[in-house]
This record gives sequence, C-alpha cells and structure tokens, in this order.
Amino acid sequence: MITSKDIQQRLQEIEDFLGEEYKKQKVQEKRDWKTFEQRLSKRIKEAIRNLEPLIDEAISTIRIKKEKGRKPSITLKQKVILLLLKQLFGKSNRMMASMVDIFSLLSGVDISYKTVERLYSDSEVEIAIHNLHVLILKKKGIKKVDASGDGTGYSLTIKKHYATEIEKRKDKAKKTEYNEKKLFIYSFKMLDLKTRMYIAYGTSFVSEKRAFDMAMNMLQDIDITMKSVRLDKYYSTTSYVDRFKGSTVYVIPRKNSTLRGSWKWKRTMMRFVDDTIDYLKEYYLRNNSESGFSVDKKWFGWKVMQKREDRIDTAISCTNIWHNMLNLYPV
Repeated sequence: MITSKDIQQRLQEIEDFLGEEYKKQKVQEKRDWKTFEQRLSKRIKEAIRNLEPLIDEAISTIRIKKEKGRKPSITLKQKVILLLLKQLFGKSNRMMASMVDIFSLLSGVDISYKTVERLYSDSEVEIAIHNLHVLILKKKGIKKVDASGDGTGYSLTIKKHYATEIEKRKDKAKKTEYNEKKLFIYSFKMLDLKTRMYIAYGTSFVSEKRAFDMAMNMLQDIDITMKSVRLDKYYSTTSYVDRFKGSTVYVIPRKNSTLRGSWKWKRTMMRFVDDTIDYLKEYYLRNNSESGFSVDKKWFGWKVMQKREDRIDTAISCTNIWHNMLNLYPV
C-alpha cells in the first residue's frame, strides 16, 4: 500500500531523473511546413467535396417555424456554408486558390457583411453546426475513445497574445479576475487520440475551468464513451478525476497531493507510483492536444474577431468543424 509520502518521492524522482527523458517526448520533430501545407491543401479539397451532403444531412432534422415578416434572403443551408467559408477564408487567403469550386454552392447569394456577422448568433445556424459536429463523429465511427483534454485561449485584442500571456502569468492566465478586462476567450477541447478529432469542447470568458465544464456537458449529449483521458496538472484533484466514471485517468499530481480522496483517486495515484514509466508514456500522449491547437491557430489565427460571447463560441465551433473535417478525410 502506498502513502502520500510515496507520491511526493516519485514526483521528486521524476523531476531529478525521469523528467528530462519524458519531457523530450513533448518536443516534436521540426515540421516541414511546405510539405505539410501541400498535404493540407489536398485534405481541404477532399473536405470541401464532401461538405454539402454532410450539411444537407445535418439540417434535415431541423424544423423551422415560419413567422410573419420579411422572408430570409438566404436558406439555412446557405447560412451554414457561408459561415464555415467565412471562418476558413477569413484567416488564410492562400487557401483560396485550391478551393475555387466551393463558390458554386453559393451562386446567386448577395448579402452584406452585417448579415454574415449576424449568422454567428443565429440559433438555427448554431443547431446546424452542433448537428454537423455530431454527424462527422458518427461518419468516422467514433464510439469509444482514448482521449486527451487540454485548454487554450484565443485573444480578443491584438495587444495581448494568449501564448505569451500564459507564459508570464502561468496558471493565473487560466482565469479572468472579476475586475479585469476581457482579453481572452478560454477554450477546452477533448480530443480522440486515434482520429485526432475533437469530440467535445466548450468556451468561457471566465476561466478554463468553466470551459472544461461546458465541454463535459457537451460530452454527455453525444453517444461517445471515453476509455481513458489525459489531463494537465491543473485538473489533478480528486474532484476532477471522479468526474470520469468508468474511464482511466492520467494526471500528474501536484506537489502537495496526498492520498486523501475517493478510491478512484487512490487507484490513480497507485498506478502513478507503482508503474511510473508506462504511466508517463500514456500521460504524455496529451501532447496531441497541444499539436492540434498549434495547427488550428496557424491556419485560422490566434485572435477571434467577434466580440459577443455567443458569436465567439460559434466562431470557435466553426474552427472545430474544419479541424474535424480535415481529419475525416486524411490524405
């Protein structure tokens, strides 16, 4: 039987002897961005070819109650396409050369920029985007997953960069103080390690923890079971571990961690102490989440242009849709 002292001792051993070896796993080989972008361009073309039938299926179950007044200038299908295109092209004009054929889907559409902006808070569009997310996961056959969960942030101003700010503020950057100006939107995403797809996600102006709660709520609404999950040290407490009933959890305990807590927490700590090498191998698969964030921000940017929380949430949801579409048809 292990003790709390064993946990502290193992943490010290990792810091002194094992840490450097396994931290190296976090350092990926230098990416050949030219080759990567060529392959990504092919994946984008394939995703676009299959986008229309997926949207048709995603909106097929939505029933719209007709109201008196001016008839909408564009259909729900066109709204969804337009919003996804705006998210795709808005950050990377270089993509446009390989995607000219997509504009055939929007022939005859003539609308203002304000109309496009309002799409981000259109309730019908929000439902369609959610349906599209669930449908993509079903098309990939995702049911039981080994997952990685991690948080990131998107800047709401060009004056503050999230990666730079979190480096300065450490864990304090994971939440916004009550009287602090909102500089970031926090996003938490659960990623399937096999397919590299996001299975659930959430956003919050308040903290990464709130975004995590939103992602967990979303996870309950989709038919996916997590066999295992990897979380960073911020979530290394018995209260978080206990939320993943039926899943094997991999977390690195904090320096002041003890055995006090549920039996699930105790068993997690026992695996950490008794089988540290294999435990760390599993834990550091969490790097896939960081890699996914890096690619997303390279192609879609690290800043969100929208100001309202509901519109910001929709913008990030569109980025997640494209992330999953590109992994639905890998080249």
